[in-house]
Amino acid sequence: MRRAGTMLLAACTAAAALTTLTAVPAGAESRSGAAPDHCAGVSPVVCHFDVAPGTYRVRVLLGGGAAAGSTAVTAESRRAMLAETPNAAGETVRRSFTVDVRDPEGEPTGAVGSPGLDLTFGGAAPQLVSLRVERVRVPQILLAGDSTVCDQAGEPYAGWGQQLPQYLTDRLAVANRADSGEGSQSFRDHPALFPALLARVRHGDLVLIQLAHNDKQTDRDTYRANLTAMIEDVRAEGGRPVLVTPVVRRWFNPDGTLDNGTALLVNGLGVDLPAEMRALAAERHTPLIDLTALTKDRVEELGPEGSKALYLYDEKRDNTHTSTRGAAEYAALVLGELRAQKLVPARAVR
Repeated sequence: MRRAGTMLLAACTAAAALTTLTAVPAGAESRSGAAPDHCAGVSPVVCHFDVAPGTYRVRVLLGGGAAAGSTAVTAESRRAMLAETPNAAGETVRRSFTVDVRDPEGEPTGAVGSPGLDLTFGGAAPQLVSLRVERVRVPQILLAGDSTVCDQAGEPYAGWGQQLPQYLTDRLAVANRADSGEGSQSFRDHPALFPALLARVRHGDLVLIQLAHNDKQTDRDTYRANLTAMIEDVRAEGGRPVLVTPVVRRWFNPDGTLDNGTALLVNGLGVDLPAEMRALAAERHTPLIDLTALTKDRVEELGPEGSKALYLYDEKRDNTHTSTRGAAEYAALVLGELRAQKLVPARAVR
């Protein structure tokens, strides 16, 4: 089967509530007569579909080349949808995932970006045979957070919410509403953030809340009140709130530990934000992912030198924001806790 360097749209049909679009190898152009302007390139292959905002399942057939291939897929604003997926020479591999198409496509208060669905098939040796896109309704994981969570627009930055979709099957969609620079108050107040997130919540959806990095001068009572209000509002919409303590800052003590206020998010007023979140989760009977503890263990395990790769230390002298590797590792930690606490079904995990 021919490796697809240029793809084309072969059909566009509507059935029931689904919008279905199918792309096939360029060699089919003479048979179908369809326009070849929906996918282009070889490495990477870039595809665009003019669809309305919504949740879309993408089914892909990878491989099929004379040589071995290896394909990774990103969508929209650099969201990792499929990790590097190898295939032997002549072998094809089927995969599927869901994409939350929205406007803006990245951070809710960021640049608008391009309308519709954008897919990039990259990796070490991308091979795309065909793909199918259909609009669906599946359970969601909605994310409320800051720059360590959000869909970062430009390299080398990456948020863990941006990396989470690659670990999930097409039975779950990730709707990342995190936004750079937000604290618990500003996230609640901005119409494009928490109010817009609430409007998306359906019965049974998970809402993961990680807000602390920018609560630098928030007093204890205000912080707890903001988180409590978000928990109650999510539950009122039928959603399932989950509190997530913040990722640590890479700030070592001389003995190689992170046991200090800077690393562990004790703010300028002396409020231990992760500790307050842990206490509130217990009081409000709300699931908690202690990402502070998990990332502390990981950073200390790697040590002062090895942990630089998780953050943007080498690129930006930045000990707060994560690299793609760091975001991917931290997303995996979040997923591990979601599985351990049975908040997501096993069949939804890739």
